[in-house]
Amino acid sequence: MLHLAATPYTLRFRTPAATSRGALTTREIWLMRVWDDGAAEISGWGETGALPGLSRDDCNDFAAQMAHFCAAFNRRGYSTPAEALPAVAEISAALPSLAFGVETALLDLAGGGQQRLWDTSFTRGEAGLPTHGLIWMDTPDGIMRQVEAKVAAGFDVIKMKIGALPFDAELALLRHIRNSFPAIELRLDANGALAPSEALQQLEALAALDIAFVEQPVHNGQWEVMAAICRRSPIAIALDEELISITSDEQRSALLTTVRPHLLILKPALLGGFSACRAWIADAQECGVQWLANSLLESNVGLNAICQWASVCGSDTVHGLGSGTLFTNNIDSPVRLRGTRLELDASRAWDFRFQGSVSPALSQAPAP
Repeated sequence: MLHLAATPYTLRFRTPAATSRGALTTREIWLMRVWDDGAAEISGWGETGALPGLSRDDCNDFAAQMAHFCAAFNRRGYSTPAEALPAVAEISAALPSLAFGVETALLDLAGGGQQRLWDTSFTRGEAGLPTHGLIWMDTPDGIMRQVEAKVAAGFDVIKMKIGALPFDAELALLRHIRNSFPAIELRLDANGALAPSEALQQLEALAALDIAFVEQPVHNGQWEVMAAICRRSPIAIALDEELISITSDEQRSALLTTVRPHLLILKPALLGGFSACRAWIADAQECGVQWLANSLLESNVGLNAICQWASVCGSDTVHGLGSGTLFTNNIDSPVRLRGTRLELDASRAWDFRFQGSVSPALSQAPAP
């Protein structure tokens, strides 16, 4: 019989991470462990953790709901990971980050507990995955230094936030970046910061800088406004936060047919796991909408899963994958950023001992 348990873990940022929701110094996650009582030495691992102010399951009683789900899971007496996977769909709408963690753990256990969810050239350590160079919010000089460092490291796709500075100042900075590095691909994320009345004019100004796309130009929930922007924008528009509130097939179809974006940014921890993301992809393809995978400040457990899923897609698309270097106490793993590509180093092993980082009083999982 399968058993599921969760252990709290606090990730600590090397330096405060400036985001549109404030500076982060720590990140609270739960590591999900699933095992068969007939072979308890083999564990499947996943990661869950609502991001405050963003995730659908950012709620005060998240831990209680997770404990309730674990107890219900254990009472059901599942025999195999395949038999248990439908339980993920039951919580995908209400608890998307938990669904992501449980699905990852079950896929891992199905593969023998080796953190190898799918068999691809990436998971075999034969090929890396390209990722973008992410620029954190900062002063104009600080942003420029970050861009210069990323380009020097070999990144030719750069993603940066806009909306934190006055638009004229950001436009001047972006113009300086484009003039300094004419060959790079520039991706922008507005996090809904543009005013609907000014968004199209600002997008037209940005178009002269050869911008690949702009994520979420206006705040989510304004479908007709976003639809008008998508129809008239000279730059491709991607939806990100807009997807978070969608919890049904009907809502997903309505959003895509109403807004008709050019691109979707898919974050499994926000949308309910890989099965939920596959539903987005299927509908997007019917509408001629492209997509990219993005990580969301996960530890190496979640990052590894997202990288493997991206590698299943079989393309060399530059997704928005993390680096695995944000935290001082990340789970030690074979995931490594080499140059501008994430790779699995077969010579390195996973370490799930959580040295000094778990509160024993909160731990629900027996030692592996």
